Amino acid sequence: MWSSRLISELNATDLRATALARGLSPTQLNWQPKPGAWSIGQCLDHLRGGNELVISAISEALKGRQPKPVDEIHPGRITQWFIRSFIAENPGGVRARAPKKIDPPPQVDPDILDAFLRTTEAARAMVKQSASYDVNRIRYKNPFVPLLRFTVGAGFEIIAKHAGRHLLQAEAVKQSPGFPVNHAN
Repeated sequence: MWSSRLISELNATDLRATALARGLSPTQLNWQPKPGAWSIGQCLDHLRGGNELVISAISEALKGRQPKPVDEIHPGRITQWFIRSFIAENPGGVRARAPKKIDPPPQVDPDILDAFLRTTEAARAMVKQSASYDVNRIRYKNPFVPLLRFTVGAGFEIIAKHAGRHLLQAEAVKQSPGFPVNHAN
């Protein structure tokens, strides 16, 4: 069932983010490989903000709906293209400017990993709650492009796949020449 698959993907995201960022100093979290490139902390903050907005929009969309579970998520062709092109891991592929609402600040707080992990926990809870609904028919108001509406199922796919894209980016930062190896602040 789709909910078990997504919960498993979110669990893997948590493990990957924790392995990447746990124990990093504020200097390491905020280090940028070049001007304008995001730091590890900025990648996590971007994901945190996106998760919060999408989860809230999905929660609103489910209010007052009648339960009618489905076995799998079936995004349409345009949604599949959007996820493949702009959301999922895409090394060397299309780059897009982050929506202003989730553009990370120049410096992030040292607790950004925990803040991000709280949003994946909220996503897991929302997936569990949504498992009894037809996530292929219920649409939510897109918090980034108001005229564009995705199904709740597509929203969950976006949350899961978006993390992979930016964790890959953050892992590359950690492997960049010049990444601070000391834990001094």
